[in-house]
Amino acid sequence: MVTIRLFGMTKSLAGDQSSLSLALANGRRVKDLVELLDNGYPQIGELIHKKKVLVSVNQEIAHEETEIRDGDEVALLPPFAGGSSVKGQLDDPQFVRVQRENFSIDQELDRVRSRSKRIGGIATFLGIARDRSRGRDVDGITFEYYEGMAQKKLHEIREQALRDFDILELLIIHRHGEIAIGENIVLIIAGAEHRAEAFRACKWAIDELKHITPIWKLEHTPEGEVWVEEHP
Repeated sequence: MVTIRLFGMTKSLAGDQSSLSLALANGRRVKDLVELLDNGYPQIGELIHKKKVLVSVNQEIAHEETEIRDGDEVALLPPFAGGSSVKGQLDDPQFVRVQRENFSIDQELDRVRSRSKRIGGIATFLGIARDRSRGRDVDGITFEYYEGMAQKKLHEIREQALRDFDILELLIIHRHGEIAIGENIVLIIAGAEHRAEAFRACKWAIDELKHITPIWKLEHTPEGEVWVEEHP
């Protein structure tokens, strides 16, 4: 028996369940699991075949031959709505956070500024909840995330940015839970000696976050709730 964690639209397609328990009797690979989903939850199976839902095993994206062992953590993931002594401190939780509460932009700017006196340029990206999306009025937003894997992916983004760009620090914060219109959602701050690299790193980081981080957005509209396939 394997327990599969569900997120975003997959919960709705499974009858508003947060997990499924399936017996892998005839095989222990991802493709065997997908076959069971094809039979019991064909809409989910179709999305997996179309690569619109990914299977993860132990918080890593799996392929059809990936083996599933007893105790492995399996999840279905819908599309997702870093030299110097400074750069060696890659695991500082203050610079990569997923949190429910709001954040202070000024405090986070000071946190980055304090990392190095060589920082001469800072670029920021601030994502805010808006009241209209894809032609629909939006009353509020709820963000769901895969705890553990989301933080891991954000750490990977920070580490790669510190390696690939000539920056001195990168901070990433993403909120989860219910967020009112006009409230902050996500903050990225890149600090560098010069502005050009700070801008480049900041843009790359938000684009990468949208691409690889398991965070999903549920929009609350007058017509009902809608899971947004593309990350905000």
